[in-house]
Amino acid sequence: MTRAIDLFFRLLELLIVACLVAMVIMVFGNVMLRFTMNTGILISEEMSRYCFIWLIFIGAMAAMREKTHVGVDILIRILPHVGKKACLLLSESLMLMINCLFFIGTWKMHELQVTNVSVVVGLSMIWVYGIGYVVSVVMALMNLKALFDLLAGRLPEDDLNQENDSVGTIEVKTELQERKG
Repeated sequence: MTRAIDLFFRLLELLIVACLVAMVIMVFGNVMLRFTMNTGILISEEMSRYCFIWLIFIGAMAAMREKTHVGVDILIRILPHVGKKACLLLSESLMLMINCLFFIGTWKMHELQVTNVSVVVGLSMIWVYGIGYVVSVVMALMNLKALFDLLAGRLPEDDLNQENDSVGTIEVKTELQERKG
């Protein structure tokens, strides 16, 4: 199962790269055509916008798995073990609720998006905004796993601290060590 999950997220990373490359090619190509020949490709503006939407949502899933979303851990670091668990329980529960609302919102907009067609490409907009189904389900599953691990007592201590080795965290750690030493 772990291998299938890793493969899925590897595919997501490839989709991120594909969206980014497609955006760069379309936007740069369109700029060069407008600059040199006073013309452009209409489809490139719309498709680069759709690639950007997918890039953001797919990147959010990948960032959640890698635990690289921006977070403020000043309070978490000073809390006792039980307080850290309570904050993580609250945080994961709220994110699960939001992902459920995101899925419901995508579901309620589904019929409108299926009939709504993009102007230039002629693509049903469900192909653009339907990514909400995937994102909400994948992130909700990650929230459920984190909650299950927390309640079962199998969550590593590092996940409770919710720290990453960003520059700010390293500077604070160094400053705290200097004060102690």
